[in-house]
Amino acid sequence: MRRNTVASWVTAILLVATLSSYSSAEGLNSLSSSESKAGWKLLFDGKTTGGWRNYKKDTIGKGWSVVDGALTRTGGGAGDIITAEQYEDFELSLEYNISPGGNSGIMFHVLENARGAPWSGAEIQVQDNVDGHDPQKSGWLYQLYKASEDATRPAGEWNHLHIRISKDGSSVHMNGIRYYKFTIGNADWKSRVAKSKFADTPGWAEATKGHIVLQDHGNQVAYRNIKIRELTPGKPVVDPIDRKLALRPAIAFPNLEWDGWSTDSDDGRVRSFRPIVLTHANDGSDRVFVATQRGVIHVFPNDQKAKRSNVFLDIESKVVYKDRQNEEGLLGFTFHPNFKENGQFFIYYTTRDRPQTSVISRFRVSKDDSNKADAKFEEEILRIAQPYWNHNGGTIEFGPDGKLYVALGDGGAGNDPHGNGQNLSKLLGSVLRIDVDKKDAGKNYSIPEDNPFVGQPGALGEIWAYGIRNIWRLSFDAETGLLWAGDVGQNLWEEINIITRGGNYGWNLREGAHPFGRKGSSPREDLIEPIWEYDHEVGRSITGGVVCQSDRIPELKGAYVYGDYISGRLWALRYDAAANKVISNEGIPSSSALQPISFGSDQHGDAYMLVVTTNGRGIYRFERIVKSAGTR
Repeated sequence: MRRNTVASWVTAILLVATLSSYSSAEGLNSLSSSESKAGWKLLFDGKTTGGWRNYKKDTIGKGWSVVDGALTRTGGGAGDIITAEQYEDFELSLEYNISPGGNSGIMFHVLENARGAPWSGAEIQVQDNVDGHDPQKSGWLYQLYKASEDATRPAGEWNHLHIRISKDGSSVHMNGIRYYKFTIGNADWKSRVAKSKFADTPGWAEATKGHIVLQDHGNQVAYRNIKIRELTPGKPVVDPIDRKLALRPAIAFPNLEWDGWSTDSDDGRVRSFRPIVLTHANDGSDRVFVATQRGVIHVFPNDQKAKRSNVFLDIESKVVYKDRQNEEGLLGFTFHPNFKENGQFFIYYTTRDRPQTSVISRFRVSKDDSNKADAKFEEEILRIAQPYWNHNGGTIEFGPDGKLYVALGDGGAGNDPHGNGQNLSKLLGSVLRIDVDKKDAGKNYSIPEDNPFVGQPGALGEIWAYGIRNIWRLSFDAETGLLWAGDVGQNLWEEINIITRGGNYGWNLREGAHPFGRKGSSPREDLIEPIWEYDHEVGRSITGGVVCQSDRIPELKGAYVYGDYISGRLWALRYDAAANKVISNEGIPSSSALQPISFGSDQHGDAYMLVVTTNGRGIYRFERIVKSAGTR
């Protein structure tokens, strides 16, 4: 490489580091609160080369130095460098910046008893995919596994690699895009090794524990934000909590039978009970309403001794729901703030009258029976075409301002293929805010004049906030008015956001607080970061919750109670809105068999958890763990 090219690349590193993702000293080469709690550790502090040395050497070569917070190969005498420790099962997260035409690599399970270069470990390629000389592209597991797409950013820009190496499954992600999965040592692995050009190299890719290596291929390269977490196959990672609360979920309304529901369907298959919304009418009646995903709404008194529900409304004949496409159905249900006077309530559901179409409709209570809806009345408010069956969002909630807020997913599939999240000309990937008490010309609702994008060319006025992947669920804190959202992640991160007027929450430029895809973005002033996130070893599908405002369990009052549908973990998060800072994330002990599909609140602000069940016992609330006599 010519000297002036090298100088230009080093200058670019300095510039990009200044403008890029972790521009603050606190963010670069540091761990977030969630990462630290979940067991991540730094392999590079951004200040020294400590913890690294050359292969088969006690020190590090003079060609490696720290340049503006990056471990950088700047010149000759560098050589391959290795970690001080050896690792067996682990996750490795790092960013790299490769020079034009440059090449490097990341090896794992490297032993120092091999001859010459560290050939005992497999290599994940690092190179400039545009002008690089090697047909093996960046992020590929050299000679073994390759990606079906190129998610890298150009030479001179930072790319993020997430590498999981474990006996119970390994994977590589480039800039948040999953490249491939593999299992070390299985038949497929051995077959690929046998066909590689290293097949005759004794011991190549056979070690199951060893050093991590950053390779020197004679080109300029920089690494930063190098983090590792050791894994134990078959066991979950550390829960990212400050402490465990002495609480547990317990079945609520244990004697309740659901009117009209049976485990047996017409075709003889087991029919699950899928409660999706638990709420109240805010009319002083202290009734509990539970809507099921199939389209039936039940009502019963808020009494733990309640024995039977009444069917408030049954629109199952209008609702699409399939177990294998379970992000459709009745997804939202809320009462008008003046329900006591006007009897109105609203439902978001997937309609049968057109494929992949969501509908928001106004309904009203019967004039003759407050525990029955008027089955003949429905006024369609809004209809939204969905390109796919998943990521339909669906939560609808009235805010303190009396306006209806609607959470819409990005339309589905994966990675937001249509770019809806950042497109203000589409409703998808947004939170809407509409006025259902007025009607604009040609609409059964009006667009509030103070919505942030009213009058902006190319933007839809209904949009309140955007950059959303798939909010599952949305809720207002009854005391503070804050709008909370749990946004389900793509491949690596789940996140919690506070939704504000005009906010852009980053998808699909960012997943959580991390750049996503080839066009991914570093933090920007116009992109709002989540207040909390957790990675996919902790849980893989956030279920947004509610802020508990009940005095029944003081430990939960004022906390945002939420969970993860896949791992079954439950938490209570406390947030200081004035400081924009999470105070604590506390764990609620629970069985992984209880997978929260939703949360809800009753008239008193008590929090409930909803789960899918085949016995009808799908409503839980929280109680203290009482230790038996003699236990410590």
